[in-house]
Amino acid sequence: MLRLPALLAALLIATAAIAEPDAEPPASAAGVATPPPFVLKGTEVRTIRAKALQRDYEIFVSLPESYQSQPRRRFPVLFVTDADYAFPLVRSIARRVGNRAKGLEEFILVGLSYSVGDTPEYSRRRDYTPTPNGEKTRDPSGKPPVFGEAEGYRRFLSEELMPFVAATYRTDTTRSIYAGHSYGGLFGLHVLLTEPRLFSHYIIGSPSLWFDQKVLFQRERAYAEANKELKANVLMAIASYETIDKASGDPRYNGKTDMIADLREFEQALRSRNYPGLKLLTEIIPGEDHLTVFPAIVTRGLLWALPAKRD
Repeated sequence: MLRLPALLAALLIATAAIAEPDAEPPASAAGVATPPPFVLKGTEVRTIRAKALQRDYEIFVSLPESYQSQPRRRFPVLFVTDADYAFPLVRSIARRVGNRAKGLEEFILVGLSYSVGDTPEYSRRRDYTPTPNGEKTRDPSGKPPVFGEAEGYRRFLSEELMPFVAATYRTDTTRSIYAGHSYGGLFGLHVLLTEPRLFSHYIIGSPSLWFDQKVLFQRERAYAEANKELKANVLMAIASYETIDKASGDPRYNGKTDMIADLREFEQALRSRNYPGLKLLTEIIPGEDHLTVFPAIVTRGLLWALPAKRD
């Protein structure tokens, strides 16, 4: 069972109380029973060794409600990055939209959490970025940040993590869906241009195309020069506030980077190649900003990639 407090820790850092060395013991030490934690039923935590990277990663797994009652059925799998935040969110949306409205096909959810022992910021900066040329802002742990190991992380997913999931659970290996936001969106596009068939569908939210002087545009051109096909289903979505509008004075707008313009430029580049097998959708979601848009992207992405089967 996956315990919710572990998942929400990253969201509560700003308000967490710091214990003093001489603080009084908790109530449970005085004989009062500690209330049990809230548990997400039907979930599991697995630790997987990334042999080439020489570190461990946790994954969170949520099985569909009919998994046990339909022992011969195989299910599509959705892999989502930044799992400490995204896993409970995607799971809740899937159950709300799928079970209540019958709007989604059931699927296995795999949350890709961070490397064990590293902060979320340190892990995602390193694993989701394609080059080492990131901003050298210090990590909350005090360590200098590391960037540029997206290719190693992709190989870990392709060669170790995804085969483990396929061997452990009843998966439909022809339908593996990727979902990522911000740096997670950047990583998804890196995979798309490196091993496009690793996933059947890509849900790309607010990708950080600005990273390293827009290096992914160079990667896209290089891919186009070497390939005549890009067979993939891609949904790219972004918030309406992810542009620059200094005249408005609204703090929800981006201060430095017009991410909408970047996304439009990347979209146009992909469309100009006329790949026969590329199915590309883009959407600007109104009334949202970079920090609020992911739930809407997930909802749209699930309905797009995993619509309920109609008899």
